[in-house]
Amino acid sequence: MPTDGAVGVVLFAHGSGSSRRSPRNTAVARVLHQHALATVLVDLLTPEEERVDEQTAELRFDIGLLAGRLVGGIDWLRRDPDTAALPVGLFGASTGAAAALVAAAERPEHVPAVVSRGGRADLAGPALSRVRAATLLLVGGQDEEVIQLNQQARDALGGPVELRIIPDATHLFPEPGALEQVADQAATWFAERLPSFGAAP
Repeated sequence: MPTDGAVGVVLFAHGSGSSRRSPRNTAVARVLHQHALATVLVDLLTPEEERVDEQTAELRFDIGLLAGRLVGGIDWLRRDPDTAALPVGLFGASTGAAAALVAAAERPEHVPAVVSRGGRADLAGPALSRVRAATLLLVGGQDEEVIQLNQQARDALGGPVELRIIPDATHLFPEPGALEQVADQAATWFAERLPSFGAAP
């Protein structure tokens, strides 16, 4: 997490069955670094919880639990001397996107921007109307069900929001160039919004 010269810090919330070592999220993080954005990739479940989730797949849908852990991450960033002065962006994938939006609703004074990659933003439920962060919803053009769910979330969000479709991409964006488009659009979204927000008192 290099912070020298950073204009903001982006906290990643990984998706269902993934981890901080997700090659997709690490690829996005590398592009964010090129735009003077520090990044933090964390696991929102403990190793024991991950073992339970592998068997039951229930904790990955416990949005309250995941959002609470993410809020803890935001508060930690605000306390750490290296990041305390930096505005926080949230990047969420799959169910992690819902957790990111709930966390943004809980910490509007610190989180000016959120990006969702193939996210289940709809699972944020009633918290959507309380989100004030500028939100970018990125969905693959072939991910039809998730497109519909993101359209519903877009209409419910309380802050500025854009839904963008990555043509011909499926849910995990494995197609050539698809993830690169996600990373470039996310980097631009954060780079345009975090520096102008400034540090909250």
